[in-house]
Amino acid sequence: MLEVKALMVSYSANEYVLKEMDLALEAGKVHGLVGLNGSGKTTFLNCLCGMVHYQSGTISWQHQPLTKAHVAILETQNFFYKRITGREYLQLFRAFNPRFEMLLWNELFALPLDTFIEEYSTGMKKKLAFMSILSFDKPLLILDEPFNGVDMENVQLIKIIIAKLRAIGKTILITSHILESLINSCDTISYLHDQRIQRTFYPEDFSRIEEVLFDVTNKKNAQLVDRLVKPAAIHPSTNLPDLPTPP
Repeated sequence: MLEVKALMVSYSANEYVLKEMDLALEAGKVHGLVGLNGSGKTTFLNCLCGMVHYQSGTISWQHQPLTKAHVAILETQNFFYKRITGREYLQLFRAFNPRFEMLLWNELFALPLDTFIEEYSTGMKKKLAFMSILSFDKPLLILDEPFNGVDMENVQLIKIIIAKLRAIGKTILITSHILESLINSCDTISYLHDQRIQRTFYPEDFSRIEEVLFDVTNKKNAQLVDRLVKPAAIHPSTNLPDLPTPP
């Protein structure tokens, strides 16, 4: 199990991004994380990976402190060296898992491995980064917006891979702005708001996620829209001459 207790993260004095945040995620399941922009999702994921320091609280994996040895992350934006091919990039990770079958995986993703990465499309770069994450073979995988920039066919492929990883016991945490993708893939979906997890939804409650997620903001925004968008004023004509009667 992944357990987060009383997590506190601040980038400046007395301004917390995450405050007294608690979360417990069962191992061997697929878990979603949702929240509006700026709610702290990426900060939380970076805490799990050791890329952001947290001021207090604990993060544990299977009752031991979580370390980089347990987790691999697919970031929203990935960095690639310009003059390197897809094949060379993936070979950088061979030391972590010499058994990783790069060519066999690429039969699924169909990437031009001998082309420079700078010539790849956004979707191709996402698939390359996803392959690199799979090469680590870690028990906990974090996927930050894995469907962004990927076409419909490969969205389905990623979903199939996620389901297979779950079947072999991997634990996966996914964020996505595409709520339907989470609903179709996840065993739980947690809602991050006001610096902490407000609620964790289970499949029987998934139909209410959108209602809870947007209820407050929709009401507020609707009031502002009503003030800004008004019907055009109709000005009555004054002193217009009578039109001549047709013969």
